[in-house]
Amino acid sequence: GGKTLVAYFSATGTTARAAKLVAEAVDGTFYEIQPAKKYTAADLDWHDKASRSSVEMSDSKSRPALYSKLGSLAEYDTIYIGFPIWWNTYPRIVNTFLESYNFKGKIVIPFATSGSSSIANSEKMLREHYGNGVTLKPGRLCNDGADASKKWARQTLSD
Repeated sequence: GGKTLVAYFSATGTTARAAKLVAEAVDGTFYEIQPAKKYTAADLDWHDKASRSSVEMSDSKSRPALYSKLGSLAEYDTIYIGFPIWWNTYPRIVNTFLESYNFKGKIVIPFATSGSSSIANSEKMLREHYGNGVTLKPGRLCNDGADASKKWARQTLSD
C-alpha cells in the first residue's frame, strides 16, 4: 500500500517516545504536531483552573495554533495519531491538526499515552467528529515497553 505517517503531540516527551517506537515498527514518516507556543510546566498544571491546558480543555471550541503544517496527506494511506490523555480525552491541538487536513479514505490509528486513563472517550469523540470515511483503529500505549509498543503497531497494519 501507500506510505504511513506517524503524527504525534507530546508535551512532556512520553508520547514522543511511544511515537518513535511506532514509527520504527511500521517504517513510518515521523511528524511532531507542535503548538505555535510551547507548553511550559505552569501551562500543564491541571490542578490550576487558570493554566493554559485547563482553559483550553474547558473550551470545546479551543484550537491552539500549530507551529507549522505538513503539505498534503495524499501520499499516506495510514496515519497514526499519538497524544497524551488530557481530561479523559485528547488535547485540543489534536483537533487543530485533524481539522487542517482531509482524512477521507484514510486509515487513522489513534494511540494515547496515559498512566491510567483509557482511550475509549477519545475514540468516541474521534468517531463523532471525524469518522466519516475514516477507519479508526485505536490503541493505548503506556509504559508497556518498546517491544509491546512495536508489536501493537505492527499488528494494527495486519488487522
